[in-house]
Amino acid sequence: MTITHNHPILKSRRMKLRKNQTPQEVLLWAKLRKTQLGFKFKRQHSVGPYILDFYCPDKKLAIELDGSQHLQNKEYDRERTDYLSVLGIKIIRFWNNEINTNIDGVLQKIISELNSPSP
Repeated sequence: MTITHNHPILKSRRMKLRKNQTPQEVLLWAKLRKTQLGFKFKRQHSVGPYILDFYCPDKKLAIELDGSQHLQNKEYDRERTDYLSVLGIKIIRFWNNEINTNIDGVLQKIISELNSPSP
């Protein structure tokens, strides 16, 4: 199965998402960019039909920030996670509130995942 990363058809949507980041995405991106955690991350990176909030290609790790809209989209999130899992991409999710109240704890969880062996 051929998987397209950053498919051109999703480019305008990815650009729109980058320009309209949530405050939580801005805060986390400030901690992830420029290999501050030892690995390169991309923001609003698409894999197949899905756009990931943050993606570390070296570790095949996706980080998703969830707001209240995800309470109604559990089935969609499950399908998306299953699709990405088949490709060997691990997803870790954080609620927006976690970013607001415990950014250090969030970063520790991310660092732990980055330091664990790749599948």
